[in-house]
Amino acid sequence: MRILIVGAGEVGSYVAARLSREGNDVVVVDELRDPLTKIERDNDILTVVGDATNPSTLHEAEVEKAEVLVAVTQSYKTNLLVCLQARQARGEEPLSTIARIDDRELRGPAGRKIREAMGVDLVLDPDEQTAAAIQELLLYQGARNLFEMAGGEVLLVGARLSESAPVVGRSVREVGTAYEPEWDFIFGEIIRDGESHVVREDMVLQAQDLLRVICRRKGRRELMSLLGLQRTEVKRVMLLGGGRTAELLAQRLQDRGVEVAIVELNKQRCEALAEKLPGCLVFEGDITDTDLLSSERVGDFDAVVASTGQDDANVLACLYAKSMGAPETIAVVHRLSLLPLLEQVGIDAALSPRTASANSVLRYVRGDVAAVATFLEGDVEVVEFEVAPDAPADGSAVKDLGVSGNVLLAAIVRDGNAHIARGRSVLRARDHVIVFAKPHLVDEVKQAFG
Repeated sequence: MRILIVGAGEVGSYVAARLSREGNDVVVVDELRDPLTKIERDNDILTVVGDATNPSTLHEAEVEKAEVLVAVTQSYKTNLLVCLQARQARGEEPLSTIARIDDRELRGPAGRKIREAMGVDLVLDPDEQTAAAIQELLLYQGARNLFEMAGGEVLLVGARLSESAPVVGRSVREVGTAYEPEWDFIFGEIIRDGESHVVREDMVLQAQDLLRVICRRKGRRELMSLLGLQRTEVKRVMLLGGGRTAELLAQRLQDRGVEVAIVELNKQRCEALAEKLPGCLVFEGDITDTDLLSSERVGDFDAVVASTGQDDANVLACLYAKSMGAPETIAVVHRLSLLPLLEQVGIDAALSPRTASANSVLRYVRGDVAAVATFLEGDVEVVEFEVAPDAPADGSAVKDLGVSGNVLLAAIVRDGNAHIARGRSVLRARDHVIVFAKPHLVDEVKQAFG
């Protein structure tokens, strides 16, 4: 598939790499040479330097051949204009368009006619998606990933196993035997010593394994106990940095009755936040100012989230909050090379705006896929498919599908009820299935279901 990506920032570069590894023909356009040079060095991707709002730049990128356009520059006006020009260049040929739009009015019902006129099929908002992901992580202290799939019937949990986690030292087979005859959860991926593996029953779980698990709704409490996690009632949260992500997160938390405090350096932004978020405490200052954080008793908050655009500041502020007693710290990071360091120094969770946006793009580009979850750590994806009538999987048992050893069918959702998949489980048309798979195997799996 020919895919044109406009914007080589954090989201665009990550999406480009993911799509290229799946064998798509990817072209990336950006006004700056430096990010394009890095993309070329790390991937088999063509790049074009130039302003994508200029028809000549889009022509050089061969927009007329594109089947999918992903416009993810920082300017929603640029993204809208690029979508319009791409539609015109393609004429009667089909084109799917995805645009990053961070203006709430344009994303909502009031902007529908404008989006249609500009030819936008799918809207991305990395800040909104990041705020939603942080809110999920605040529910369970110690969780690294939390995603709801299949309409909330299935929960995907990622956690680093501590020495005291009850599953440590036990084989996957042993844990499964203890929960016969019907499982409420299944281990899907293990990341150990930097290597990602689809789980097999002879594997023995070890401390410091990063484990990803699919769980039925009713089995959440038992799973959290096995992983050494605990559900937390967050009553007070401090947000370090008052950018758009923090604003959206503060709104979400206040709607749930959570007391929120924000530390922001820019005076005018502080005034705007105080006006937009009545009842929210807003402090003007540097998030790395330890005197300020100490005076506002950062360690007394249930959770501290640092979400500025500066990775170094986010990490340092979280470290200080942790040293002062904050039980949960979450850092938004933009450089993936920092991830190993964050674990070593004790920051509880890290996330990036790129993953949520990539999940939306991958779901849309692949088609016939209900949901996709990708992660900053590990290359295994979790994908939700719907079984099509008369597909090879329709009427077949899981054990007879003949899928690769690097694929694990984890759950089946039928008529709104989730079940953990077993070899004997028989699939039917319209079932939703949750699958762990390496990216290069996703198309093979899709053929079985679609």
